[in-house]
Amino acid sequence: MGLFSFTQELAMDLGTANTIIISNGKIVVDEPSVVALDDRSDKILAIGKKAQQMEGKTPNKIKTIRPLRDGVIADFNAAEQMIRGLIKMVNNQNHFFSPSLRIVICIPSGSTEVEIRAVRDSAEHAGGRDVYMIYEPMAAAIGIGLDVEAPDGNMVVDIGGGTTEIAVISLGGIVSNKSIRIAGDDLTQDIIEYMGRQHNIRVGERTAELIKINVGSALVHLEDPPEDYIVYGPNRMTALPMEVPVSYQEIAHSLDKSVSKIEMAVLGALESTPPELYADIVRNGIYLAGGGALLKGLDKRLMDKINIPFHIADDPLHAVAKGTGIALKNINKFNFLIR
Repeated sequence: MGLFSFTQELAMDLGTANTIIISNGKIVVDEPSVVALDDRSDKILAIGKKAQQMEGKTPNKIKTIRPLRDGVIADFNAAEQMIRGLIKMVNNQNHFFSPSLRIVICIPSGSTEVEIRAVRDSAEHAGGRDVYMIYEPMAAAIGIGLDVEAPDGNMVVDIGGGTTEIAVISLGGIVSNKSIRIAGDDLTQDIIEYMGRQHNIRVGERTAELIKINVGSALVHLEDPPEDYIVYGPNRMTALPMEVPVSYQEIAHSLDKSVSKIEMAVLGALESTPPELYADIVRNGIYLAGGGALLKGLDKRLMDKINIPFHIADDPLHAVAKGTGIALKNINKFNFLIR
């Protein structure tokens, strides 16, 4: 088999909500981080979108699992099976042999040694020969198009599904960082609780996610307000069907506490920033990436609170993945990659 000993290079953004894989500079896989397993044999039945469609609807013998919680691997076996299944999606073309894999995976900047090891082991068990890792805010900064190796301070706030990563980057390294476990999933949870408390209606995670996408807001007054979103579900007391219109103002109130925590974390990261870099950040502004950056009015709310301009990345959902893809091409040049 010496004939086929070529190396395939993949960049992977292993996220709590979505996993994105880039090969040859193109996004080849963009799937929700969900797996469906057979309860008895632990055999994989579905991965990604197919598994997500089963969420909350499975019979007793099937269970759906999110292998990552708060940005780190919570279920080792499911994570490994998911990574293997997603890599297989990339390699559907060749059934005869599997190339040796060189993978760059991004991890939260607050990861412990044990958590980093879990990601590395999962990737190696899934077929990775050379596994490198990069911190998420660093990948986001590269994906946004910032020159991370310049002697200039840039601040990136990456609001993902499980964690919000805030980092000040200069000279190819992270100068100060803060990683908090308040992010997209917590906003979804806030909406579920609010709907139950305020409207007496039971909603699942997928419905709450849709509410967040359609009418999620960080401000009570938006210049371009979205239309009310109609939610269908059972009454918590009587189990009779209900139809509730939800406005963005209500959702802004329900998310207020979590958004305030993100604000405090940004202020905390700014406090521990050296003064020379602080001046750069005030001049350059702060960059928002990750799915949470799409929350309506978030940039304006943060700007009003902190008095520094906030810029949303061109494609916030894919900024981290794109940055990981660029890091993959520059493995020998970037010395901040973790082996």
